[in-house]
Formats: sequence, C-alpha cells, structure tokens
Amino acid sequence: MRKLQSTPKGYTSDSDKLCTPAQTVARVKALFEGHGGILAELRRTDTGRLGIPVYLSICGAQARGVMPTRKQMGKGASPAQAEASALMELAERFSYFSFWADEDNFVSATWSQAQALWPGKVIPIAEILQSVHDTLSEEQAQALMDLIPWRFYPATRVLDGEEVMVPLDWFKKLNEFNGSSAGNCLEESILQGACELVERHVSAVVDREEPKLPTIRTHGFSDPVLRELVEAFERNGIRIWLKDFSLDMPAPTVGALAYDPSTLGIKSEIVFTAGTASSPLKAAVRAVTEIAQLAGDFETGSNYEASGLRKFTQLGETSWVAEGPQTDLERLPSLERADMLHEIEALASGLKQKGYTLYTVETTQPQLGISTNYNFVPGFLFRERTPRASLGMFVGRMLAEEAPEELAGPGLGILAEICAGEPYLPFFQGLYALRMGEIEEAMALFEKAEPLQADPEEEAMTVFYRAYGLSRLDQWDQVEALLGKAIDMSPEVKEYYNLRGVARFKAGRYADAAADFEAALALDSGSAMDLANLGLCHKFLGHADAAADFLGKALEMDPGLDFAREHLAQIRPE
Repeated sequence: MRKLQSTPKGYTSDSDKLCTPAQTVARVKALFEGHGGILAELRRTDTGRLGIPVYLSICGAQARGVMPTRKQMGKGASPAQAEASALMELAERFSYFSFWADEDNFVSATWSQAQALWPGKVIPIAEILQSVHDTLSEEQAQALMDLIPWRFYPATRVLDGEEVMVPLDWFKKLNEFNGSSAGNCLEESILQGACELVERHVSAVVDREEPKLPTIRTHGFSDPVLRELVEAFERNGIRIWLKDFSLDMPAPTVGALAYDPSTLGIKSEIVFTAGTASSPLKAAVRAVTEIAQLAGDFETGSNYEASGLRKFTQLGETSWVAEGPQTDLERLPSLERADMLHEIEALASGLKQKGYTLYTVETTQPQLGISTNYNFVPGFLFRERTPRASLGMFVGRMLAEEAPEELAGPGLGILAEICAGEPYLPFFQGLYALRMGEIEEAMALFEKAEPLQADPEEEAMTVFYRAYGLSRLDQWDQVEALLGKAIDMSPEVKEYYNLRGVARFKAGRYADAAADFEAALALDSGSAMDLANLGLCHKFLGHADAAADFLGKALEMDPGLDFAREHLAQIRPE
C-alpha cells in the first residue's frame, strides 16, 4: 500500500474532505466517463419535503458484471455532497468486488503454510481468535485454520505502518463489505472506513444490550448546517432523537431515531441509524442525513433494509432508546484535527489503548484511479453476525459450503474432534450432505440440529434447510408449514418468504404467494428474482399491467432472467 502522508482538510462544512463536494463530483464523473460501463445514471430521489438531498447511482454493465448490487444511495447536507456520496459509494463497491474477483491478488495457503512462507510476518493467531471472541487455545485455533487454504494478502497495520500477511477472506467472511471505503485520497478513504467500523461495532453493542444512553439536546445547535437539518424534521412534525452511542470509543458516534406520527404505518417507517466521524458535529450530520436517505422523506411508502441497527416496527419497541439522561453534543469524544493523517493516527492509537488493532488494505483499481480501501479491526462486531460466533462455526460453514470435497469431509471430522458437542456440528454435516446430494441424510441431520440451537434465528435456519430439502425432493405440500415456523422464529430473512412463496405458487395459491414475495421485497427491494416471481403471480391472477410492470423491473435489474422475459413476451408480445 502507498505510504500515508500529511493531508490537510480542504473542506469542512458538513463533512471532512480533501476538496469540495463539487470538485469531487466533477473529478469522479470524469473518471467514470473514461471507463464507460461503471456508472449508468446519477439522479436525485428525495421528494423535497425535508429539503435534505438524496442521490442514487445506478450501475452500468461493467459494474453489474462484478457487483451483486445494482444501485447505491448517497446523502449529504447539500446536493453536491449527496451526489459525491452516491458516486463514491459506487467507486467503493466496484473497487471492492473487482479486487476480490482477481485471484492473482492472493496467495492460497493454510495457516501452517503461511507461517513457513512469511515467518514472523503473519497476523498473530490471537487476533484471529479475538475476531470472534473465541476461547480456544492457540494450538486448537491453528489446527482449525489448517483445514482450509486461505487467501493471504498484505495488510497495513495502521498504527505503525507495518505490513502483515492476513487471511483476508477470513475477515471478509466475518464482516462482508463492512469497512470498505473510498475517498479523494488514501487518507480520506481510510478515515471514512475506520469510522464506519466503529459505527457498526458500537451499533451492534447497543442493539444487543439496549443500554439507556444519554440523549443529545437538539435545541440550540450553534452550527448552522446541523441546526437546519434538525429544524427540517421539526418543521414537518417529525419526531427525532439523537443519542450518544460513543461507548467510550475514541471516535464519537451519534445514534438517531425518527418517525412521522402523521404517516407512520401508511407511508413511512420508524428509522433507526447512527453516524460516526472524527468530530461530534460531523457524526451528528452523518446520522441525520442517513435518516433522510433511509426514510424516503417519510411520505413515499419506501422500505429500508436494516443494517447496523435493528428495524423497529412498533413504537413500543423504541422506549429504551428514548430513555437516558440529557447531554450536549460537545460532551462527546472528538478526534478532530486539521490534518486527516493526524485523525487516523489518533483513532488507531485510541483503539490500541482499548485492545483493538486497525488494519487496512488498499483496493484502488489502477484503471479507475479512485482511492479505495478495505479496513478491519479484529474483535469488532456488527449486528448481522451471530452473537455465538466462533472460529469453529465459521470454519465449519466454509468446509460445508465451499471447500473441495477432498478437504470438506475430513475437515468436518477434525472439526468434530476439536469442537466436540457444539450445536452447529450436525447442521454443517447436514449442509455438506445436502451439497453431496444426500438429501434424506441431510434432512435427518437438520432435524437433529434443530433442538440444539440456543438462538431462534439459528433454529429457524435449520428448519429452513429441512424445508429446502423437501423442495429438492418435490414434496412441496410439506414445505409451507415448516417455513411458517421458520418465519415465526426469525421474520427478517427474505429467503424464508421466497421459498414459501414458491411453495404457494406451485399449489396455485397465487395471492398468498404474491404476499410472500412482497414480504421478501420489503426486506430486500433489490431482489430481481422476487420481483420476477411477484410478476408471475400477478400474471396468473389476471393482472396483466401489474405483471408486466414487475417483470420489466426485474429484467432491468437482471437481464439474465430468461423466464421473466418469456412471460413478459406472452403479456406484451411487442
């Protein structure tokens, strides 16, 4: 990675950047135009009710070829900042997925092979254990890490600039693309990504523990940008709370909860999110503009997908958030400096004092030229990861789902010896049997695993796979009841609704199936398959216009859905 250097801020109005948002937009647009196929369209999507701009960047064909997402949102206190945010989000995701798609970037090695290849340069096994808060011995951990070849790549330890070889796909498995970032320069990108990691970590802790944290007074803000943002909510009768979610971390995090009493449940939802930055002011601006991005101006009936914090469906669920003593924004911690490099150093040092190490990998695509990174902190949480995460659990999943057959079977046997009695063992054995086409054996293992699970979400997963096994045996009449059980235990998993919708569709219950596909889309509005399935339901219900609309939208997202194209042609031959 390029060496970090002094980077004075050139813009500080509503965010801390190297240059103004207008300069960022002009530069990034020009870079995208020089590499056609990454950006298809950039447009503003807010209704104007709040006056807080939200922009959408639509992926072009080249980006769609490497990215699972098709659109990115961007927000800001000004239109230029929102445009810049949407463009940078696209650059970040395109670079991240392009980086992972290039196998030449990595050296494949087990843990022991890596130790031999780079003696003294491999990340400590203690930090691998720390990443999932595991209590295995280091010898046991090394034995598990030897069951799979990992994709090793050099990461920079930010505090001292040392290069360390890491099994990067281990952190990708834990964190997905949390921590990916983009900026006008390397320093801006790393600061952005590191703050996002803090945001996701403290949000996960808050979400799990429901602490009663200080409520930030929203009246009397001296900063004109933040004052105008909050007043935009108040003018429209929208209730908003700002909370101190910093949890003694070196960077400040502001939580935000908002709802519109006049449209709730009809045209709007309760929105719960957070923002982290180097200063309390910028953290608050980030949180408030994030509300605007997710809420659809509280009047469009939009559904946002929960990420860092849970999604509330009833006001009664929010009572613990609104509680807590009053405080002022200025009392939150701050890393604010005039130079972004100094802020990065302060953040890395502050994290180290709390026992955490910040790492970064540069993912900049040379042909594009926008600085991007993948950042991670072993031991940091994020909400979507199971609270019972362990080294054995993640290695087991990779053995069951991804490892070559000659490694998977023996590896699961060794895993069962080292982690004897763990409730995930029969589940992963079932996944492997399913992968090998041994459906009956897989279903017996899932049934064995079900009562062993301590968490409703994990129990629901075993039930889902039993239902999936039945679908593989074409026993669709038994699928629906199992999926209803899974949904009752874990109602926020789109795949459960999708498979139940398929079962209902096959039974000719098109209206019920449509309701399931709509529920799946409420959890993931970007699911082209669920849109196409919803279109088929409307076709068989005789709703030609609705069917054509949904099928057409599905094909816009995924032109490879041939069945959707065939049914659309039957409705609209032209």
